[in-house]
Amino acid sequence: MRKLSVQTRYMLGMVIDATGSGMYLPLSLLYFHHVTGIPLTQVGAIMTGAALLGLVGNPLTGILIDRYGARAVVVGGYVLRAAGFATYPLVDSAGAMFAVVAVVAFGDVSFSPSIQSFIAEIVHGAARDKLLAAQRSLRNAGLGAGGLIAGGVLALGFGAAFQAIVLSTAAAYLTAAALIRSIPQARATDAVPPARARRGYRLVVRNRPFLLLTAVNVPTAFGYMVLSVSLPVYITQELNTADSLVGVLYATNTVGIALLQIPVTRFLTRYRRTRVAALGGAVFCAAFLSFAALGLISARTPVLIGVFAATLLFTLGELMHGATTSALVASAAPEATRGRHLAVYQLSWAIPTALAPAVLTALLTLSPTGMWLLLAFGIAGSALTLIRLEPRLPERAVRPDPPSPIGPGEPQKSTATGPR
Repeated sequence: MRKLSVQTRYMLGMVIDATGSGMYLPLSLLYFHHVTGIPLTQVGAIMTGAALLGLVGNPLTGILIDRYGARAVVVGGYVLRAAGFATYPLVDSAGAMFAVVAVVAFGDVSFSPSIQSFIAEIVHGAARDKLLAAQRSLRNAGLGAGGLIAGGVLALGFGAAFQAIVLSTAAAYLTAAALIRSIPQARATDAVPPARARRGYRLVVRNRPFLLLTAVNVPTAFGYMVLSVSLPVYITQELNTADSLVGVLYATNTVGIALLQIPVTRFLTRYRRTRVAALGGAVFCAAFLSFAALGLISARTPVLIGVFAATLLFTLGELMHGATTSALVASAAPEATRGRHLAVYQLSWAIPTALAPAVLTALLTLSPTGMWLLLAFGIAGSALTLIRLEPRLPERAVRPDPPSPIGPGEPQKSTATGPR
């Protein structure tokens, strides 16, 4: 394993992680219902409660990253999730289910800030954007492959199929942990004194540009959720299309990200990250306005064409916004307190993700057209604010430097400085 390059080991870990997750995600509700007999509604309520409880671990994640390093937290989160999944077959009651799902939730909530911090440690400049693009591409492919594997296992009809899937997921997390653990630990070059580090979250609060960067992501995070929450209901009930179209549109988005994220990001690294992310927001707005306009059309063929066109626009917006914004945020966070900064930023995703099912469903019920217009208006405001925020962000965050080569097993030295 040591002969593999840093980036190869990292990407292999991400693929194994995503494949394991993809095996379980389609069964997340069905698994406990199947093995315990707990009603689906109760299973859903327990999983939501555990996920909300897991958010409590978000501030702790930032502290652990800054104190012990991102690699340790990534590995620890994987081990925690593996332990939870290995315990799933022992669950026989609602209380036991809540306990093990909460363990996995704490591992889940640590992943995003720790993995973004880890990427920021091992690559810099434009290389960071490209690695994030490769990660998004391969993770989408891994999730799809995992879903296909799970479908094949369940199709065999074995009684132990469900248990085999969750144990395989646990094994995937442990394997990913071993791969990440094998990557040399990077060291910060602008570390702050211990007394100042203990005031880390106060430093985050005083970093007004970063807090604004976090706040403007909230409307966009709600926009990302429409594909899984609002769009299936809208196109089947409001536009009267076939239920099967939902899966086709989801596949279109997933395959598009898997195939195009790397070349699109390679092209975009020559431009300012703030401008690219804002333009991605503008494309999201165009997609949402297109979905709203489809409600005024009654002819079936134009509606079908329009739905696919709007979904392609949504996918293009995601291709422009996703990896670029991740690199922008990781680069805008001061290195010595990067964990705390990214933990705070993660709330701009976690809270909308938790609220989206209720909020978007309520808006869709109140006015389908109004929901799309409100999302477009919110994301447009975020894009404009991001452009105005650009001069207040560190130069290294806005303009990626030319990437430097990374030797096998040798992390780059950081030249990052604090926010200006």
